[in-house]
Amino acid sequence: MTRLENVSESTIRQLASCDFIKQRQNIVMIGNPGSGKTHLSIALGMNACEAGYRVKFYTAVNLASELAEAVQMNRLSRLEKSLSKIDLLIIDELSYLTFNRYQSEMLFQIISERSERASVIISTNLEFSEWTQLFENEMMLAALIDRVIDHE
Repeated sequence: MTRLENVSESTIRQLASCDFIKQRQNIVMIGNPGSGKTHLSIALGMNACEAGYRVKFYTAVNLASELAEAVQMNRLSRLEKSLSKIDLLIIDELSYLTFNRYQSEMLFQIISERSERASVIISTNLEFSEWTQLFENEMMLAALIDRVIDHE
């Protein structure tokens, strides 16, 4: 737990309760490489599985690639339907590669579709203000951030 400098033990215990999934809330973990974000995401995902929730883990690049492949193979709606049944979608490493407009739109669609219906955990090395390095369309990026963090 020493690497998770800005996360208290009580916060981890609260997240482990899976209440954020019950309440359809999202988590965004921002921190330097090696700070434990992926480890915590996986641990929360495994804990959610043990509690009976459906969980899917992707790196952001793998999710964008799978979405693009689904479009090419004319099975995007099937993939979207499958993802819509997931209680917790974990998107790891949203910070290493820039997404083209098409990939950005597909990621936006998946995250937006989940808004207020199911939870997402996103881990990244970049503050929100730096996400413009990843996504071409700043208006869409603003809406994406809004959907991820503005959940009441």
